[in-house]
Amino acid sequence: MGVFRRLVIGGAVALGAAGSAPLNEELTRAVAVAYAVQGTFPYSWGGGHAARPGPSKGTCRGYTGAIKPCPATRTLGFDCSGFARWVYGLAFGDDVLGPGNTDDHIRRLRRVAVPQPGDLVFYGRPGKTHHVGVYVGGGKMINAFATGTRIRMDDVSAVDDLLGYYHYPH
Repeated sequence: MGVFRRLVIGGAVALGAAGSAPLNEELTRAVAVAYAVQGTFPYSWGGGHAARPGPSKGTCRGYTGAIKPCPATRTLGFDCSGFARWVYGLAFGDDVLGPGNTDDHIRRLRRVAVPQPGDLVFYGRPGKTHHVGVYVGGGKMINAFATGTRIRMDDVSAVDDLLGYYHYPH
């Protein structure tokens, strides 16, 4: 087990002991991972979508961001779904979200009415989602927000078309 993974899992154990009881151990680890990497990796369009979850260089295919020229192919980091995939990969011990984008990932989850820290929060509409973050409680999420930012915490209202909260496993 790598040093980073041991740190994250150790942090999850500490969070679980000190805080309110989350839905399950994996969600506790998801929150710990998200907090541990906040501010570290930059946003990279298409980043985090290598064969295995983790930071990767992105792609400029389909890029419509404000920063020109597109910096993704030279930026090691994550887009929003690549970040969620990596966090859940570490938390669940396997690539449970698999490759793809937010539409692909949401199909592997079930919607919940009351979110628990560690659930994923999606934006857009069914079949046409465009953003995802890791819900950490108190109306906050940690996410890869946009080109020019690093992994950060935002209010879930930072994006105006909240679709809902989703939980793994089915």
